[in-house]
Amino acid sequence: MMVNVRSFELLLWLSSVLCLVSVSTAFDPVDNYLIDCGSFTNTSAGNRVFAADHTSTFTNLSSPQNISINASLNSISSGNYSRLYHTARIFTGPSNYSFSIKKQARHFIRLHFFPFVHETYNMSTAKFSVSSQSFTLIKDYQSQEGSSVKEYSLNIASDRLVLSFTPFANSFAFINALEVISLPDELIPQSAKTIDPQGSSTGNQSLQRQALETVARVNMGGKDVPPQNDVLWRRWVSDDAYLKHSNLVMFVSNTSIVNFTDSVTENIAPRDVYGTATIVNSGSDPNSNVNVTWNFDVDPGFEFLVRFHFCDIYFNNISSLAFNVYINSRSAQLDFDLHKLPSYAAGNPYYMDFITRESDNPKLHVSIGRSTLVDAFPNAILNGLEIMKINNSRGDFDVAESTSPKSSKTRVGLIVGVASGSCISVGLALVLVLLCRRRNRLARGHLKADEQFAVKEGHISAIFSSSKIGYRFPFVAIQEATDNFSESLVIGIGGFGKVYRGVLRDETKVAVKRGGTQSHQGLAEFRTEIEMLSQFRHRHLVSLIGYCDERNEMIIIYEYMENGTLKDHLYASNFPSLSWRKRLEICIGAARGLHYLHTGSTKAIIHRDVKSANILLDENLMAKVADFGLSKIGPDLDQTHVSTAVKGSFGYLDPEYLTKQQLTEKSDVYSFGVVMFEILCGRPVIDPSLPREKVNLVEWAMKCQETGQLEDIVDPTLTGQIKPDSLNKFVEIAEKCLAQCGIDRPSMGDVLWNLEYALQLQGDEGKSSPKGETSSPNNHSHSQTGLSNTEFSTASVGDLAGVSMSKVFAQMVREEMREM
Repeated sequence: MMVNVRSFELLLWLSSVLCLVSVSTAFDPVDNYLIDCGSFTNTSAGNRVFAADHTSTFTNLSSPQNISINASLNSISSGNYSRLYHTARIFTGPSNYSFSIKKQARHFIRLHFFPFVHETYNMSTAKFSVSSQSFTLIKDYQSQEGSSVKEYSLNIASDRLVLSFTPFANSFAFINALEVISLPDELIPQSAKTIDPQGSSTGNQSLQRQALETVARVNMGGKDVPPQNDVLWRRWVSDDAYLKHSNLVMFVSNTSIVNFTDSVTENIAPRDVYGTATIVNSGSDPNSNVNVTWNFDVDPGFEFLVRFHFCDIYFNNISSLAFNVYINSRSAQLDFDLHKLPSYAAGNPYYMDFITRESDNPKLHVSIGRSTLVDAFPNAILNGLEIMKINNSRGDFDVAESTSPKSSKTRVGLIVGVASGSCISVGLALVLVLLCRRRNRLARGHLKADEQFAVKEGHISAIFSSSKIGYRFPFVAIQEATDNFSESLVIGIGGFGKVYRGVLRDETKVAVKRGGTQSHQGLAEFRTEIEMLSQFRHRHLVSLIGYCDERNEMIIIYEYMENGTLKDHLYASNFPSLSWRKRLEICIGAARGLHYLHTGSTKAIIHRDVKSANILLDENLMAKVADFGLSKIGPDLDQTHVSTAVKGSFGYLDPEYLTKQQLTEKSDVYSFGVVMFEILCGRPVIDPSLPREKVNLVEWAMKCQETGQLEDIVDPTLTGQIKPDSLNKFVEIAEKCLAQCGIDRPSMGDVLWNLEYALQLQGDEGKSSPKGETSSPNNHSHSQTGLSNTEFSTASVGDLAGVSMSKVFAQMVREEMREM
């Protein structure tokens, strides 16, 4: 029996909201999903009801297996959520939870983990990642003893939230429970004051596009505040474990005096937080100079949003309550006088937000202490503190290996071990001296090569910084990896140059793109691609491994993609035909990569050359977007487009961009719509060997759609594979992508949601193996083009089978202009 998805979601949402009413009526979240994963019955936990996920309403479980398991009762710890930890959902392949979002705003995402031991699965050994939108929430799950709750705040800008669980090879993923709750608009600021490591303010920094991970949520005054006492179900832990000198403080409590205002409501922090405090214990000595400090473990290399909560519940009988506030011994707020605030009254809450700049320090110190005001008595108070990690430039929360405390400890241990023998120490010292001298010579050689390259080319404005773009490889290492650029290792040819398969000394397989030095366009693409790829990392974007600019070479080294290009699998080689399900999964992967480009940084990155030849497939046929040589930074917030010369690939170009030279993210959306029809039809975008009405794939597909002959365009190898609802949804979103005006096209986020839905409509039928083969008797390869395993560039004529590109292009432009 099939359940209406929308109706079930509505019922679950209503039940979740009703159960929260018993806690508080201060905030009524529009979206309030509480899921007990792996359970077959709803579960009450802390006055809330978590719905069973035994139906597929919220799940798009595309893994070979998703399993519900139970724990033995004696393995469950006590606590507010203990009833949720009796079950877990196990994923042995990539899987999703998908939620309809009614309010496009910030949401809490809480992931509950309790790695109990099952007869089949020991969850403490699980290795997996968790992602949502363009953010990697967990890059490598690390098991902890007992239960743990990971809390994130994401600004959701679409009507669908997808949580993706991806197991590592030979491992699995799991989840015990999860929450998705829309937040009050005032909870997370649009921007906050930034404090750099030197202690000076650098103005406000926007948080609109940033994701946050809760690192610490602390209640001062030595008391825990359980989730039941917070309208947003936040847990506040006691500050006594973080205090540096507990003998310098006093814990005070007076919850009855707390008086919430219009500007600070219980949504910001509960009464139990503002009604307790830690204050400076200066006794009666007006000359004491005491600072109270709390220490927190944090991941180095990240920025943090730090929120201070204040409420005078103790000093209301004095005229001035001035003190200093510090973060990492730097001044955040000097001479802060709580009593001088315009909104001050005894018991009125107040809070302040600051953003810390990146630091290599694995500790974050917060202090309050005596004001610099001469006549100020040494009093200070703090009621609560929140620390939230801000995602890095790659869109994740993972610690960089170079700054990891763990790796630092490992290096220290290694040095200590080596130094245990005096002879070995002397030998090590000699080796280090030789290495340093060699590194200095290499550095001088690289600098000289850089300078020659810059001078000779003339239009390189600056020397590439290895700290900015990663690893620079010596030319001889690349020669060795590619057998001196053997023609037998060529896997692609484009306008930029040839692409070789290579193997580094550590057995890493790589793709090596070697450009020609004569092309100015090639030089610009070389620089752009390195700069773009160095800014981000995403599982659906091809990763940059390194580069080489010695001897006037322009060489970029990427991760090697075992299965070549999507184009190869559709019609340009002898690969087995892809099943419909695998094509949908590839579409979804590419859409995720493009969505990350458009939303993963302050300004969107526009790819500008989206096509099937630039979507690569790894050993498991997972899609990754490649070739960023034409990419462009998107418009500022106060602009609608970027005016630039038209660049891209024939057949995929946005007509609005072509005629007006106005580039937006929607130009990528149009190109992606072309790729979608290419995937559905299994033929080139332009094929002059066909009758005139079929030469242009987009025109032909749109005409067949209008006349109700959609089945005529579907790749014959897919016969009998596609469910009608899945096909209709797929064509519907492709058609929207191809709207003539960019404003009428959906965002990549909307495209991604619709593709996920099309996959859900397809169900489990036609599910492909890891390599993409199906049992369909219609498997055969396309050979009509006679093309080799080659990637063509912007000016390529490969898609035209020898027909003049300029003639076809000119004809189509003339027709386009006549129709305008």
